[in-house]
Order: sequence, then C-alpha cells, then structure tokens
Amino acid sequence: MKEKLLLLHGALGSKNQFDELKSILQQNFIVYDMNFEGHGGLPIQNEFSIELFTQNVLDYLKENNIDKINVFGYSMGGYVALNLAVNNPDVIAKIITLGTKFNWTTEGAEKEVKMLNPEVIEMKVPKFASQLTEIHGADSWKKVMRNTAKMMYGLGNGRKITNEELKQIRHNVLISVGGNDTMVSIEESEEVVKELQNGVLEVVSQFQHPLERVAKQKLASIIQNFIKG
Repeated sequence: MKEKLLLLHGALGSKNQFDELKSILQQNFIVYDMNFEGHGGLPIQNEFSIELFTQNVLDYLKENNIDKINVFGYSMGGYVALNLAVNNPDVIAKIITLGTKFNWTTEGAEKEVKMLNPEVIEMKVPKFASQLTEIHGADSWKKVMRNTAKMMYGLGNGRKITNEELKQIRHNVLISVGGNDTMVSIEESEEVVKELQNGVLEVVSQFQHPLERVAKQKLASIIQNFIKG
C-alpha cells in the first residue's frame, strides 16, 4: 500500500507550484496538497502566522480523514511542518524540508521584508507582479504580500520555533538545502539539524532557492529515498 505524503508550499506560493513534482511522486505515494489561507485564491480571514497555517493543515487532515502523514515542506512550508511536529506530533510521520529559513532575527526579517513591497514590485518587477496576480488574484496578491511581510516581522521578533522546541521533535527529519541557495544558508540548516533528535542534513549542490529552478526528478528521489529508507 502506498504511503501518504502532504506537500506544503512556500510563502507567496500555492499548491500549483507542485504540479510537476506531484505527478512524479504519485508513482510511489498517495499525494495530497493544499493552499494555506489567503493563497491560491482562498479568502483572507486572519493575519498570517505559522500558527494559522499549522491550523490550516490540521483542518485539512481532519477534512480528509487523515490520521498520520509524511510531509514535504518547501521554504515556509517546511517551517509549518516542523511547527506541526512540535505542537501536534501524532499527525506527523516523517518530514522533509527544502530551502526553509530558520535564522530569523530582527535584522534578517527587515532585509526580507524590504523585498515585499507590492507597489515597488508592481512598478519595478511587473513580471513578478503578473505571476502573483495569476496565483492569488488581482484583488488579493498585494494583501498576501503585506500579510507575509507582517508574519516575517513576527518571526524576526520572537515568534519563531525555539531550540528547546526543536529538541522535542522525535520524528525523522531531513533538512535539505541547495548549495546555490542565496536565501537560506547551509550553516543555519546545520544548526537546526544539531538540535533535532533524529535530524539529517542534505546539501544538494545544484539546487537554488526558487522551486521552479529545482530539478523535480532529483527532488522526488530525495523525498522518496528518505521516506522509504
């Protein structure tokens, strides 16, 4: 019987960014995907937070009658997966993250947020603005970006997963990071692995941060080998 696997998308993304990866993984897994609140055209009813997105996952699992599942989280999705492991350990089997940022500081958050000004993006990077319009809708993408910026400020000012919480996680966790990732460092990924009881680090030399630039067959193999192994 195929194992179950849930895919969690990154900030400003949606479940559609997994279309190619999902088609590969479905050969070996029963694959589920979902949008966090406000993403992919869903209405925004609350301020964004890791806690909110964690509850989104719990609601999704309940709606689909899933008791326990493996989780792959890209970028922010990986952070949500680890928060699930801390606060709702029984629903999680194994976890794989890719390109998840862990070293949240005030300065780091401010640096990230500077790149999340919708008016500047609309003027200077119209192609990106067009992509976000397609993902979230013309009336929503700017609000998604502003809410994401607020959430990042929160992470940088203390609302992050602590080392003590990481030490509580007993699940098998693969922390993967691209060797060419300019947003997430190998060092911060290593530090998280040191705190986890059953953490493993994999540096994938060719990978960059944007998921669209990641070789999906290679990523699928990494996910499959860790879960099956």
